[in-house]
Amino acid sequence: MFREPQTQPSSLLQRRIYGTFGLTLLVSFYLLTGLTGHDPWRGDDARYFGPVYSLLQGEWFLFPQLGGASFLEYPPLYYWCAALLAFITGGVLDAHEGARLASALFTALTVYWVARSAERLYGRPARTPAALLLFGSLGLVLHSHETQPLLALMAMLAFVLHGISRVPDRPLAGCLQAGTGCMLAMLAGGIPGMLLTAPLFAVAVIISPECHNPRASGGMLAGLALAVCGGGLWPLLLHLQQPELFAAWRHDQWTLIAGNALNLDDFVRLIKLLGWFLWPLWPLALWTLWRERRKLFRLRWLLPLLATAWALILLSLTSDQSQSAALPLLPTMALLAAGGITTLRRGAANAFDWFSSMTFGVFAILVWIAWTAQVFAWPRGLATHIARAAPEFTLTGAIPQTLLGIGICVLWVFLALRLPRRPARGAINWAMGMTMLWCLAVTLLLPWFDHSRSYRSMVEALDKALAPYKGECVASSNLSAPIRSMLDYYAGLRPLPAGGRDASSCRLLLAYANPSIPEPAELENWQQVWTFQRGGRKQLEALTLYARPNHE
Repeated sequence: MFREPQTQPSSLLQRRIYGTFGLTLLVSFYLLTGLTGHDPWRGDDARYFGPVYSLLQGEWFLFPQLGGASFLEYPPLYYWCAALLAFITGGVLDAHEGARLASALFTALTVYWVARSAERLYGRPARTPAALLLFGSLGLVLHSHETQPLLALMAMLAFVLHGISRVPDRPLAGCLQAGTGCMLAMLAGGIPGMLLTAPLFAVAVIISPECHNPRASGGMLAGLALAVCGGGLWPLLLHLQQPELFAAWRHDQWTLIAGNALNLDDFVRLIKLLGWFLWPLWPLALWTLWRERRKLFRLRWLLPLLATAWALILLSLTSDQSQSAALPLLPTMALLAAGGITTLRRGAANAFDWFSSMTFGVFAILVWIAWTAQVFAWPRGLATHIARAAPEFTLTGAIPQTLLGIGICVLWVFLALRLPRRPARGAINWAMGMTMLWCLAVTLLLPWFDHSRSYRSMVEALDKALAPYKGECVASSNLSAPIRSMLDYYAGLRPLPAGGRDASSCRLLLAYANPSIPEPAELENWQQVWTFQRGGRKQLEALTLYARPNHE
């Protein structure tokens, strides 16, 4: 086997840039860029800010609330952290910007624990590649910069993996850490979070030959007891405080777990999703498994392999095909990939390095082309599409954007050319390229994305339309969680669900429609007071305010 010859950094400055200090700066730039400077965007960013805002308003802390109603999707661990960070930074950042710091925190914790796990399992050379491959994965970049509760579950899974990796050397401490991680996974992801972590913890300790000693067995029992007892505290408190809400949450959890398994078509779509979401982790992971196929029962390979397989099984059983559902796969796949990247053949290592440079060079050019379409209306077809998607958008600050964007590209080229030769060069180049591309996209395209994906203009226009009806009750039909969240945040408006007893006497009704949710038929005879539309085709969104005709 031929391996890439290594060259060490020749100066103190190079050792700093390409060592731990440089890695810390790279991760910091990656995580902090794009967290601030824009409104909550439609989708998960707006949806999951709603419970955080409710906490900041002083509403019930034990169970997430959105617009005055219980929000069943995730337990409160992420929301607690996001609300605390938003409160601490309230004098400097807007509430939604401070809340996103929780995403940076949990992503940073994931990177740290995966790197430490890789060091324990494979040795010091694998520590940096594990961190680089994780935060350089395609699936993480958008979710790590939005309000996303599943990042907390991802971090707790990484914490459990790190605890299990410590079991051969420190059985009791490692088992207790893994048990604590399982407990927090329950608070982050509910019953699916516990199912994701606790069985993995037990099976890895039982099967692995390195863990066959009395202290490890006793530690496993202590860790599982901690996980079950500690994880049950929050549901117990909820049951004691609100038995009906606990019953609704429990039913929702079991419905999610016992949902219909994926059929063949759904499974094919899931494979396609994971194909790009887990890039470039899965090719390196496959190489690792092939190379170590005769040693898979050793803890270093058994642990990430079991974790990956179990996460895939749970994902298939829950039939959740959203992108964010695949986040827990990232730390497990990063560990597998890190175990094999230091053993790549010279040709494969050089190909990965070359592919990294070419890929991000091409994507950087595409970002610049998208920017020229905004500034110079060229290329004409792309400029027409951008204008159609956001007809009222006006770009300002083009000169500072140009200078900063050029500086980002020049710095990336300089660092890539001076990168020392080592087996992990491809992983370093990939992570630097991902950071460059993200920073460049935020610098050049953030204003346009913010204009086209923010709900602020829609809510402000609605607020003006409601001015003549100040104090009137407003019912709602088909309002999504992101819209309800932003109505509460920007206008303090909490429409009542149509059809409910409290909404029966409402004079106004706010209805949402898109291609998959048509306008309610019973509203045909109502008077339309206000309407807002944006997007087109599958991305069309329409919000309409109606008034009862007999009140005019």
